[in-house]
Amino acid sequence: MSIGLKNSWPLFVGMLMLMMGNGLQGTLLGVRGGIEGFNPNIMSWVMAGYFIGFLGGSRLAPLMIRRVGHVRVFAALASLISACFVLFPVFAIEFVWFLLRIIIGFCFSGVYVVSESWLNDFSDNKNRGKILSIYLIIQTLGLVLAQFVLNFADVSGYTLFIVASVILSLSFAPILLTVTPAPPFETTKPMGLKNLYKASPLGVVGLFILGAIFGAIFGMTAIFGSEIGMSVPEISIFVATIYFGGLLFQMPIGWLSDRIDRRFLIIFVSTIGGFCSILLFVISYNYVVYLIFIFFIGGMVNPLYSLFIAYTNDFLEHDDMAAAAGGLVFINGLGAIIGPLAVGFLMSNFGPDAFFVYLGGILILISIYALYRKTQREAPAVSETSSYTTITPSLTPVAVEVAQEIAIEAALDDDD
Repeated sequence: MSIGLKNSWPLFVGMLMLMMGNGLQGTLLGVRGGIEGFNPNIMSWVMAGYFIGFLGGSRLAPLMIRRVGHVRVFAALASLISACFVLFPVFAIEFVWFLLRIIIGFCFSGVYVVSESWLNDFSDNKNRGKILSIYLIIQTLGLVLAQFVLNFADVSGYTLFIVASVILSLSFAPILLTVTPAPPFETTKPMGLKNLYKASPLGVVGLFILGAIFGAIFGMTAIFGSEIGMSVPEISIFVATIYFGGLLFQMPIGWLSDRIDRRFLIIFVSTIGGFCSILLFVISYNYVVYLIFIFFIGGMVNPLYSLFIAYTNDFLEHDDMAAAAGGLVFINGLGAIIGPLAVGFLMSNFGPDAFFVYLGGILILISIYALYRKTQREAPAVSETSSYTTITPSLTPVAVEVAQEIAIEAALDDDD
């Protein structure tokens, strides 16, 4: 085992627990909101609050780190998250929940920036790709495990909020007690959105629309389950299935991405996801059938993020790819804020099944726009395209920059 991987395992353990705490509070709030009598429109604002905070945190966290250092920022933000978790059942008020979610999103963004900076410091050219892959698997595993913790206590009480707070607090120990001295913090100046759009209209528009899908899926799925009368165990499995599908399909779609026109693959993947969503709207409710289709929806949607970034890289110079990371994350984050709000409005006015109409419609919209872009310019030769690097929307610009560096190194190796 390389030195980088040896040094990284405490951070991986801590991140696993962080993601468990984050995943637990997200699903728990979706279920608890229904118990408190909050309608989907109200809960959509609560869920959107996380993405508002996350977007702001990804911008401000680097400034905080430069002022006081990695360790202090990590400890302060993680402690604040832990405190916010236990305040949800104390103040079951819509506006308070909205503010708490903004704070949590801001803090998690900062925590991820710090953690990803440490991971980058542990890695080198030989193991950077492996460390990033393990990090992504750990993130997804934490979210999946969190769904099963939901069944350990009554969702109408205080216990699960306390459990989420304790899990998060325990995550500090393996990270803060074992990390090396704080690495120097450097990020590339982000490329402007105008220049990004000029380089790849499909990449920018696609990531914005995709953000609206992610925000809806990861913010509103538990609320949908609660609205149609799923039990807590059913909701937990339903949400976990989305994450699991996203993890399982990353590699095969990534393999195809490096061998065919990426626009064709974007069209195919979006159409399959949209078709599955529309079918869930049309067919009568059957829990097992819903699980099968939501598995494929998660499996199609999650790799699209990496696909759009890889496609955008195809039209960027190597020197610009790292600078593009911040802009791509930002545009996706804007879409993520809109997603829960749109779904909440639709569910409140047209019923819970509008959730799948929204997902299907947005995914088909991506397919149509990608088809249009195919008519506007030729695809680069497959031999000249950048490498597909697996990344997810939960990453900050720090990790996306690392992914871009991996793609650059792979491209340079191919040139040699």
